[in-house]
Amino acid sequence: MKRIALILMLVATPLFAVQPDEVLDDPELEARARDISTGLRCLVCRNESIDESNAELARDLRILLRERLVAGDTDKEAVAFIVDRYGEYVLLKPTASGSNLLLWLAGPIMLLIAAGMGWSFLRNRAQNQDAVDADVLSDAEKERLRRILED
Repeated sequence: MKRIALILMLVATPLFAVQPDEVLDDPELEARARDISTGLRCLVCRNESIDESNAELARDLRILLRERLVAGDTDKEAVAFIVDRYGEYVLLKPTASGSNLLLWLAGPIMLLIAAGMGWSFLRNRAQNQDAVDADVLSDAEKERLRRILED
């Protein structure tokens, strides 16, 4: 029973696509590279980090990242280099600035506009219902309606 539990725990762990020839000799640099690569998107796969992807482009990005770290770049400089080269789409968590700010705010703004339109519609509907209630039939109209319904 313990063996089955151990096997299931090993199977449930995330698998990384990093090849042995990509791993850096310096464990500190390798840890930094792994940490950074979990925040970079594979440009071929959907919402998968380059650390998890088996795509050739993801491999190239992992190698490029490690080259930048070996060259002495800080984490921010390495990420900035990759973003400059491939665009902001490469970030799994894009920044909330510039043109992205419009995308971040579009949802809440549209929700507020829809709520305002709904409130306005319901308010106008209530006012129109009050106007309809005020237009009550006269006695002559009621008598005429009764005759029409009898026929």
